[in-house]
Amino acid sequence: MKSKIILYISLLFFLLPGAALASETAERLQATYETIESFQAGFVQILTNAATREQEERLGQISFQKPLSVRWESTIPEEELLIVDKDIVWNYFPEENAVYRYETDEVLTSRNMIRFISGQARLTEDFQVEEQGMEDDLHKIKLVPRNPEPDLVLAYIWSDEQGMMSRILLVDFFGNGNELRFQDMDLNPEFDEDFFTFDPPEGVDLIDNTQ
Repeated sequence: MKSKIILYISLLFFLLPGAALASETAERLQATYETIESFQAGFVQILTNAATREQEERLGQISFQKPLSVRWESTIPEEELLIVDKDIVWNYFPEENAVYRYETDEVLTSRNMIRFISGQARLTEDFQVEEQGMEDDLHKIKLVPRNPEPDLVLAYIWSDEQGMMSRILLVDFFGNGNELRFQDMDLNPEFDEDFFTFDPPEGVDLIDNTQ
């Protein structure tokens, strides 16, 4: 499963009530997201190799609904679908004709940062939060984990004047960058009842990690 996608989602969830924040920008972010029940946005994901400085771009759309429903759809350069609900996580790769299934509880506890999804993390306990001023007309904060893990030793969040996140950058132990830029954010859309569910297509290879 694409663990770094889960890391992005976890950063979105840290804005749930109960995550104590330690900067003006962070407090504005939390205040904004506490009023939001759902959102949908396009994204550009930029992966940077620290050794070669080569970059890869991915395009897609992310949809979110409280308390714990996520639909992440990548379209370029290849299709990928990630569905998260309170019980099961699905990760589907059409070109590989394969789908992976996980228990949500297992995913939530697999990394320190992913505790945000369950609303159990407190930002000031797990991270040092530092204001970074303005960049590209956006407010910027720096997150330094108190207990770094290989996939996450540093993170940055950029937000606008209304407290909406515009960009997220994750840095791993090797210095590789994993950046997400949001586009055309739609706040509080209404989703169909089955939008956050997944039925594996007939004939797809199912790799079941819930056993």
